[in-house]
Amino acid sequence: MSKKIIPYGRQHIDDTDIEAVVQALQSDFLTQGPKIAEFEQAFAEYVQCKYAVAVANGTAALHLGALALGLKEGQRVLTTPITFAASANCIEYCGADAHFIDIDEQGYLIDLDLVEKELREAEKGTFTGIIPVDFAGNPVQLERLRKLADQYGLWIMEDACHAPGAYFKDDSGREQRSGNGAFADLSVFSFHPVKHIACGEGGMITTNDKVLYEKLITLRTHGITRNADLYENSVELANGASGFEDYPNWYMEMQHLGYNYRLTDIQAALGCTQLQKADAGIERRTDIAQKYANAFDGKDFLKGQSGVVEGHAYHLYVIEVERRRELYDYLREHGIFAQIHYIPAHLMPYYQKKGWKSGDFPKAEKYYQHCISLPMYPGLSDEEQQYVIERILTFYHG
Repeated sequence: MSKKIIPYGRQHIDDTDIEAVVQALQSDFLTQGPKIAEFEQAFAEYVQCKYAVAVANGTAALHLGALALGLKEGQRVLTTPITFAASANCIEYCGADAHFIDIDEQGYLIDLDLVEKELREAEKGTFTGIIPVDFAGNPVQLERLRKLADQYGLWIMEDACHAPGAYFKDDSGREQRSGNGAFADLSVFSFHPVKHIACGEGGMITTNDKVLYEKLITLRTHGITRNADLYENSVELANGASGFEDYPNWYMEMQHLGYNYRLTDIQAALGCTQLQKADAGIERRTDIAQKYANAFDGKDFLKGQSGVVEGHAYHLYVIEVERRRELYDYLREHGIFAQIHYIPAHLMPYYQKKGWKSGDFPKAEKYYQHCISLPMYPGLSDEEQQYVIERILTFYHG
């Protein structure tokens, strides 16, 4: 195979996606039109929840979710250090403090045994909520986490940005999809180009809680509502009539300090067609994962790998190896742009200034020393994947 650029991830756009975007551009709405509601309904059905709220990106989803849950200055929220910084940053946006818990070494997820230990040993009321992360597409066992959250009075916001279509089996053997609201108060998703569903940018918040849903709808648009009848403190005009009654096609009022975190109809149109291909994308990702797992199983250079796990959505395929930096450079020399996911969040300068330090979470830090994410996306051809595998085997065994 001739040398070419193989990224770790990329979007898959076909003619149906292009046609949908063109139709949106030719419609009467470029933003906040009918495609938003269509995308929200289709996504809610896909993850099997009641409500979905489309927003500008995954970070906006996390921020709005924290606000809707009432996170306040001085409160503390548990999360994992192995994640993109936004999972912790949304806590800080609200003036609260992110409190990290180490990972388990098998699934690279927040260690629920350590979560239980932290909650048991902390003074009652120390923590307000928890943000578990479905890292790489591997879903957290939320049924167990819900029991802990209820015992200690915590809310749960699931960061499912890596995991649309993922699921775990509950104690009854039923499949529980990431984002279905059965155990988490809120779940958030991202539609960045390397994710399963690509909108350029975009995000979604799902929930089964109508009160949270209505808060989110308002918060994503400056805290403004057009339905003043929902609020006891809505504006009264001089004649005593509510503004909404006098101006049914125009009136609006700001009830909360919200944000402009809206998605456009153009992006939602793309999201609708991308969603139609989501299951096929996961099927292809699983095939790729199986091929990697088979190729590296039992190799002496391997310290760990994602493997093939039921319900995994395979946003990433991670292997842990010795001489990681040398392998990283070697692969790039051969046109393979592998990636590192992630530098532990507690080692970022911002969080070190808040007191976190090297040595706080040995399993996360050990993982980071060895992890490398291999190309994983539906458009990766069998030939390209075989080339990646051969380069890695050649690097270690000559």
